[in-house]
Amino acid sequence: MPPRPVISFERVSKTHGALRALDGVSLAVQEREFLAVVGPSGSGKTTLLRLVNRLTEASQGSVRVEGEDVRAVDPIGLRRRIGYVFQNIGLFPHMTVAENIAITPRLLGWDTAAIAARVDELIGLVRLDRARHRDRFPHQLSGGERQRVGVARALAAKPRIVLMDEPFGALDPLTRDALGRDYRGLHDELGLTTVMITHDTLEALLLADRIVVIRDGCVIADGTPHALMREDRDPYVRELMQMPRRQAERLRDLTTGPPP
Repeated sequence: MPPRPVISFERVSKTHGALRALDGVSLAVQEREFLAVVGPSGSGKTTLLRLVNRLTEASQGSVRVEGEDVRAVDPIGLRRRIGYVFQNIGLFPHMTVAENIAITPRLLGWDTAAIAARVDELIGLVRLDRARHRDRFPHQLSGGERQRVGVARALAAKPRIVLMDEPFGALDPLTRDALGRDYRGLHDELGLTTVMITHDTLEALLLADRIVVIRDGCVIADGTPHALMREDRDPYVRELMQMPRRQAERLRDLTTGPPP
C-alpha cells in the first residue's frame, strides 16, 4: 500500500471573480519531500501555497494536510503546526530575535524553560551567534540574518511541514546561495516536508527533490530535476530548463576557454 501523502490537492480550482487563479490542480507531496513550485508571475504559485494553511480557500476541490481536509480543521491550529517562511520575513520590529522566534511556542503554552532552550537551539541551527544575535532587534540585523531568524521562527514549534514563498528572493546572490544550502541541510536533518515557491529555476534544480511547473493556473510539468532537464514536450518547460543549461555552458566557456 503506497504511503499517504502529507499534502494533497484534489481537482482544486480557485477563482477571484472572473479570474481563475488555479484550474483543476491535483498534486501530492510525500513525507520528507522537498518540492519546488516554479512558473511565471500570476501563474497561481502563491495561491497554491496559501491553500495549504487556509490563508485562502479553494473554490472547488479539496486540500488535505496529513489526511485531513483543511476545511474541517481550525485554521489557527493548522497554521501553528505548519512553518511558513516568506520573502518579506515579517519579523516584529519591537521584539528581539529571541522573542520573534518564541512567538508560536508561547502561543501553544510551552513553559518558559522549554521556550528558552528551543530559541537557543534554533539560533545555532540557522548559524547565528547566540551571544551576538539573541537580544538584537530586526533593524540591527542584515537581510540574511533577518531571513535566518524567519526560518528559525518557522521551525520553532517543531512543525513537520514548512511552506516557503520566495524565501530567499530579496537576498544578495552569495547570501541566497548560502542560506538555500543551509536550509536544505536542515530539511534533511529534521526530516521536514517542504514546499517552496521560487522564480529561480536554478535554485529549484539545485535544492528540490521534485519540481512542479505551473502556468495559467494549471500544472504543466511535474518531475525530478533530472527528468525536467530532459523535458522536451512543453515549449515553456523546455525554455525554462534551457536557461540554467545555457548559464552553465557560458560559465564553462569562461573557466576553460583561452584568456582574453
